Amino acid sequence: MLIIDRTIHDAIVAHARRDHPDEACGIVAGPIGSDLPLRHVPMLNAAMSPTFYEFDSGDLLKLYRDMDDHNEDPVVIYHSHTATEAYPSRTDINLASEPGAHYVLVSTRETGNEDGPFDFRSYRIIDGEVTEEQVTVVETYTSDMLSNEGQN
Repeated sequence: MLIIDRTIHDAIVAHARRDHPDEACGIVAGPIGSDLPLRHVPMLNAAMSPTFYEFDSGDLLKLYRDMDDHNEDPVVIYHSHTATEAYPSRTDINLASEPGAHYVLVSTRETGNEDGPFDFRSYRIIDGEVTEEQVTVVETYTSDMLSNEGQN
C-alpha cells in the first residue's frame, strides 16, 4: 500500500496537468527503508513527448547523489499518461529498475491541463511483474509514521 500525504499527491497531479500534453515525470524521495514519500522532486521529461518519458541523465545522476547524501531512497517514481489509462505500458515495465519503489501513474486523458477527473494509481513492478496497490491519501503524516522513518 502507498500512503502519501495530500500535499505531495496534489503536487504530482498538478505537475501532470502542467506538462500535458507531454508526459510529466518525477520522484518522491524518503528516508532509506522508511517507505515514506517526503520530498517531491519534479523532473524534466527529456523526451518532451506525449507518449514517452525519459529522465534527463544528468539531472537523474544529481538527484541520486543528493538522495545518497541525505540517506534517501526513491520511494515513488511517477509519470503521467496523457492519452491512455494510468496503467504501466510495456516500456514502463521494462524501464522499472527500482524494486522497492512505488510506480505511480497519473492519467490526464480526460481533462488535460484543466481541473476535473484524473486517475492516480500505484504499482509495484518487480522483475516485469506488475501488481496494483491501494493508495491512501492522508492529510498529513502522523507523528508515529514520522518517528518510524528508516526503521522498516
